[in-house]
Amino acid sequence: MINRRTFTRSLGLGTGLAGVTQIGLPGFRATAATSAEGAAAARPGDTARHAPHPGAPASFGAPKQIRAGLLDVGYAEVGPAHGPVVVCLHGWPYDIHSFAGAAPVLAAHGYRVIVPYLRGHGTTRFLSRHTFRNAQQSAIALDVLALMDALKIDKAVLAGFDWGARTADVIAALWPGRCKALVSVGGYLVTDLEANLRPLAPKAEYAWWYQYYFSTERGRLALEDRTRRRDLARLVWETVSPTWDFDDATFERTAAAFENPDYAAVVIHNYRWRLSLAEGERRYDRYERRLAARPFITVPTLTLDAGLDPFTAPDDGASYRNRFTGAYEHRTLAGIGHNLPQEAPDAFARAVLDADRL
Repeated sequence: MINRRTFTRSLGLGTGLAGVTQIGLPGFRATAATSAEGAAAARPGDTARHAPHPGAPASFGAPKQIRAGLLDVGYAEVGPAHGPVVVCLHGWPYDIHSFAGAAPVLAAHGYRVIVPYLRGHGTTRFLSRHTFRNAQQSAIALDVLALMDALKIDKAVLAGFDWGARTADVIAALWPGRCKALVSVGGYLVTDLEANLRPLAPKAEYAWWYQYYFSTERGRLALEDRTRRRDLARLVWETVSPTWDFDDATFERTAAAFENPDYAAVVIHNYRWRLSLAEGERRYDRYERRLAARPFITVPTLTLDAGLDPFTAPDDGASYRNRFTGAYEHRTLAGIGHNLPQEAPDAFARAVLDADRL
């Protein structure tokens, strides 16, 4: 298995859900709830426990829009307007619908759930055509803080995977006062550019083929081509979530978010920046210097690993445990791939609820 943490150290009550019902979590059992204190590992074949709740809606309604920082941010909002806030952050190549199953579960427990499109995705747009289409980790984190400011949210539970987990980790590390608790799929994903210059074992490099592809002109052109970028994203879905039986409609619903005019530029910059093949902006240097030191995360944290994700380290979270110094719990979900919130929405929602109680 590929150790994603080593890789990133060695080379980012409003419009509701259609048909939201009061979905609870009675009888929920988290598969592979393992912790640093030695809880039991998951049993293979427990995937059925993570099936989407039969009452979960197929999609969010029309997104809201709000000006925040450099962006006009598109976002979904579910739950009571004055409830405690959870901000759910998606990754690549995904969108807000990774949380379409988990969000109503959280809303039913009284949470106000905010799910934004990251820059370059969906209905989120840059306010100025002159703004550099930057996707370095601190820039995306500041987008989320600007959104919280615009929505007058002082503090929230932050929960995400892939780019979203990295973004939540960055906020928790640099601005802990804005993060009530953290749910991070994949653990500690803060990027260290200097360490990223060093190669990994060939098998580890192999699964990152798209990152190297995006370092080429061919990769950039592929992302700019509507058909090729969809085919590429679908291949990634199938590869990193080998047991997720999604249908065409599910994929196409998310692929619509890739039609954003800045999608290719943002994605290409993210992966090239992580390999030091593209520069960031000087305005973010002070944050990146702090992140290069791999700062501790002190807020209450629950980390999740997906057992079938090719980027999950086979060490039950041990490789990043020392980065979290506050209240902490770790769980590994057997039979689940990279898109954990969408593949296992009840387990993800339970992690958010439990993290907020640590």
